[in-house]
Amino acid sequence: MNATRRALLILLSVATGGLFVYSAYSKAFPIYTFEATMVEYLHFPWLLSAIAARLFVGLEAGMGLLIAANIYGMRKWVLQCAFWLLMVFNLYLIYLWVAFGNNVNCGCFGDAIWMNPSTSLIKNVLILGAIGILLKFNKGIKGLWAGIAIGSISLTMLILPFILFVISIDTPTKLDLTPMYVGGKTPIPAVELRKGKYVIAFVSPSCSHCRNAALKMHQMKQKYPDLPFFMIIGGTTSDLTDFWKASNAQDLPYVRMDKDLFMKYTGGVFPVILWVNNGNVETKVSYRDMNAQSINNWIKK
Repeated sequence: MNATRRALLILLSVATGGLFVYSAYSKAFPIYTFEATMVEYLHFPWLLSAIAARLFVGLEAGMGLLIAANIYGMRKWVLQCAFWLLMVFNLYLIYLWVAFGNNVNCGCFGDAIWMNPSTSLIKNVLILGAIGILLKFNKGIKGLWAGIAIGSISLTMLILPFILFVISIDTPTKLDLTPMYVGGKTPIPAVELRKGKYVIAFVSPSCSHCRNAALKMHQMKQKYPDLPFFMIIGGTTSDLTDFWKASNAQDLPYVRMDKDLFMKYTGGVFPVILWVNNGNVETKVSYRDMNAQSINNWIKK
């Protein structure tokens, strides 16, 4: 009986840790979705969102690996940290539910699994129950090698996201759009974006935040037809039916861009919305902060 209970506790620990690791992985690939969720719902500045996203991914991954390996540390502090991290997530989910309703993706598994706040709360309660069982009944692996594993895994997982996903702090001062006008895989824009003022938005058709950005630009364009919006949509073969359905942005001028070139411009983080004056980037904004009055004031300068 003791051997059976021991085996079940080990399996529970592996499953719990694996769930933490998968949660971290789904947030990290792509990490821009996790960043944009914090910008949209918590109103964090982009830089703070980028730092927080990488810290949370590192914490989840590190704790997940240790829990899966049945290594909990002195007084099982790894399990205790996992417990309190979930409590913080629960507070966020409650806020999300109250402020935005239950029909939103909480981002707990990035774009991999769409999950609303109520479902995620139930999931977290079950995980908290599993952690409670492990805290009470599972001793875990102890000793010198366990201590070394805790230190090396924790440090590696906290640093690795910042290495894999380098944060770009500076907004480029020059946007070289020449590759868009040489033809080839990317259609040539119908307008000359290198001359005059344009609000250029790099968007991915599968990105929910990009769809929100396009929808907001469409709504602003309806009210102020002279706003110089231009969308650059990543990918040349992906179907845009769902993108148009969500954004209603067919009235905005756009061009498709080859995936490799699109990733070169965006660095894998989008939407990217730039105010460009004769090829010079004068500012970078999030779609939440974008408003018609500030754009009109910029155009009139």
